[in-house]
Amino acid sequence: MFTDTAIGFDADDTLWHNETIFQQVHGRLADLLAHYHDSETVERTLFATEMRNLELYGYGIKGFTLSAIETAIALTAGKIRSDEVRQILALGREMLSHPVELLDGADEILASLAGRHRLVLITKGDLRDQERKLERSGLASRFHHVEIVSEKDERTYAKILRRHAIAPERFLMVGNSLKSDILPVLAVGGSAAHLPYHLTWEHERVESAPSAPGRFFPISSWRELPAAIEAWTEAAARI
Repeated sequence: MFTDTAIGFDADDTLWHNETIFQQVHGRLADLLAHYHDSETVERTLFATEMRNLELYGYGIKGFTLSAIETAIALTAGKIRSDEVRQILALGREMLSHPVELLDGADEILASLAGRHRLVLITKGDLRDQERKLERSGLASRFHHVEIVSEKDERTYAKILRRHAIAPERFLMVGNSLKSDILPVLAVGGSAAHLPYHLTWEHERVESAPSAPGRFFPISSWRELPAAIEAWTEAAARI
């Protein structure tokens, strides 16, 4: 039987590996452009290009690939060859078709939670790519609701909670990003469990963890999540 609590889960780098794929491609792009510029210049220019294009392209592999091509054109002063552009496009296609590799414990623990809490997948990125990864993951049936959004901020979380009639004080978000998964949820009155990934995209980095006693639960692995949820559930029951 469900309780009146709901638990949200991020997808990339929380349920399955993602940033490792991007980092591998960053290295291959740097190798491709090595006869034009050093890897630090490539990385710095690529990030600046991504940030400039973020409002237009949004998050995800397709936007990254377009920004990588734009970066290559800029760093070569338009001298990049067509076969090199094709190689960048091929990198993007490889990323889109990459196998979905779950984090240890994710499937097992989601299965144990699905019968007791409403589970909500809340992820940002390209709609088709995120839908495809969810299907390949085998986890789709674990979730009662799926939300694929363009941004994860206070306004987005507030809208999701209203749409599904979830009281903020009965909601816990689990994710790897302090910026996208933790801080905005705490700001709207919810709780959050931070499950850090060993790599963090520069755009998602935050200087320090929040101070929210009783609502913020730092954990180091999926195996620690049930205990954090139990502590949160007990606290929520007293509200």
